[in-house]
Amino acid sequence: MSFTGHLFLGLLEGGVSGLVIALTAMGLSLVFGVMRIVNVAHGEFFMLGAVFAWYFSSLTGSFYPALVAAPISVALVALLADRFILRPIRYAPEPTIVATIGLLYILQQLVLTFYGPYARPVAAPIYFRVDFPWFGYSGYKLVVAALAALLLAALWLVVTRTRLGLYMRATQQDREIAQAFGVPTERVYAAAFALGAVLAAIAGVLIVPVQQAHYLMGLDALLLSFMAVIIGGVGSLTGTLVAALFIGLIDGVMSVFFTPTLAKIVASLLVAFVLVLKPMGLFGEDRL
Repeated sequence: MSFTGHLFLGLLEGGVSGLVIALTAMGLSLVFGVMRIVNVAHGEFFMLGAVFAWYFSSLTGSFYPALVAAPISVALVALLADRFILRPIRYAPEPTIVATIGLLYILQQLVLTFYGPYARPVAAPIYFRVDFPWFGYSGYKLVVAALAALLLAALWLVVTRTRLGLYMRATQQDREIAQAFGVPTERVYAAAFALGAVLAAIAGVLIVPVQQAHYLMGLDALLLSFMAVIIGGVGSLTGTLVAALFIGLIDGVMSVFFTPTLAKIVASLLVAFVLVLKPMGLFGEDRL
């Protein structure tokens, strides 16, 4: 295959990967933007989405019920974590980091105990190939990219055009003033935490036919999400989206021409470079 073909393949893979990273990273950025906490267990919600997708698709014999049941299940887990872990410590930043590290290990070990250490495949719900001049490409991956883009657009509408989004932005600006004007900030926190978990879970559900479900898959998702959030600017959804797409394209192109390991090294160096030049991130002044 020619250089042009390899480059196009890298950009295609990078675009799909970038949109999935963006979907996961948006949840992390949303939680920090509204709640001002770092959710270290965010990658485990991605992993739970994939594992629940395997469970429900195995139970029903169809992938489509998993698209609904898995994110709802993860949302319930997130709401329980908010109610019994985060709310009792009053969402204090430092204790929250320790608490979510504990939540990460709890979820990871529960999945290891009941699901096992093995990677399990999930059959893609649709099978077709898109022929390009240089190669044939998985149609399912293109569907994943399209669905991720639609969900990102829906998130933007929720944040900018709904009452919940208004409450989130008000709580982000000043929690005490928002409470004084009747905003139920604890419910807003719970909704933001659950919504962030749902975004990660949906990304896990969409990607599991491409990557097999296993109990450690949340670690890579967490790392890439943190990279996107740091580069884009903590709490900035716009910055997170741009950074995630950029990381995905770097990963896709570098993986095609070199190795995936080198792609991760380059992305890590990019994070360090951005932190040196702009410690607040590329869009650090922006908010939801």
